[in-house]
Amino acid sequence: MMGVGLAEYTREITASVDDLKNLFGEHDRYIREIENDFRVSVIDRNGTIKVLGSSEPQVVRATGVIKGLLKLSERGTDLDKQSVDYAIELNGENVEDTLVKIDSDCICHTVMGKPVKPKTLGQKAYVDAIRNNMVVFGVGPAGTGKTYLAMAMAISAFKNNEVARIILTRPAIEAGEKLGFLPGDLQSKVDPYLRPLYDALYQIMGADSFLKNMEKGLIEVAPLAYMRGRTLDNAYIILDEAQNTTPAQMKMFLTRIGFGSKVIVTGDLTQKDLPQDTKSGLDVASVILKNIEGIAFCNLTASDVVRHPLVQKIVKAYDEYDRRRSNGRK
Repeated sequence: MMGVGLAEYTREITASVDDLKNLFGEHDRYIREIENDFRVSVIDRNGTIKVLGSSEPQVVRATGVIKGLLKLSERGTDLDKQSVDYAIELNGENVEDTLVKIDSDCICHTVMGKPVKPKTLGQKAYVDAIRNNMVVFGVGPAGTGKTYLAMAMAISAFKNNEVARIILTRPAIEAGEKLGFLPGDLQSKVDPYLRPLYDALYQIMGADSFLKNMEKGLIEVAPLAYMRGRTLDNAYIILDEAQNTTPAQMKMFLTRIGFGSKVIVTGDLTQKDLPQDTKSGLDVASVILKNIEGIAFCNLTASDVVRHPLVQKIVKAYDEYDRRRSNGRK
């Protein structure tokens, strides 16, 4: 517990033993994080916790974060470091309402029964955009759930008979000489590029269900080059790693859209593998298509990273480095 000098301000919160256990975390690590960030002390007394501090705004904000996290726990959510960190980042500003709004949006369940939900306001806005638009571009750094949430939305729509099939594609950026040295047929050569899509399908849909639907042609996972010349009706189509498309490839893909279809394009503009003098199709599309009705662009940030907390720090460090380089050039 952190010293806060003379504790002039106090707030009390009552909760069940189980919810408090969830809130405090293993070895009280979550509550210590709240104490350190807001410079308050939190004391548990038989189901009533007191938040004490020398600054009223800090005590109020810390109390808001604690109430929000307790509300999540009451809803049956197991608190983890990501949810605690995000609640702290919200800084007590309508935390309770915000966290409940995010947590109440259950897209589907994994094969193990775990609910798939957005975990940040950015992810919630992304999911809502997918529901309300025919074409959605999800742009942001690694770990922001761009692909996983898109897959969850596609599988949910497929199970609810909103679409007849799911088509998942990625550009195989090294589809020339380097791939030629790999053993096996073409499918085995491109499979490594499509592995993240397979992994998400296995986790959400289950291997057996995925394989059965794939054999029937209802789920297709293929390199982007396979999309040329096709018209894709009544399908959920996801283009992943779109930062590695050329403008011509992006135009080719977007003009495959048929009636009753929905398209999600995901990419990270900071991780392009294209030759240095080649423009990204994702960059060009964001300029050309930004004002067209029915097309939405969602920009996710480091705040939306839901992987290991270190990933968020890495993303922020690279963003800061890029800003310094850009300012230096100017």
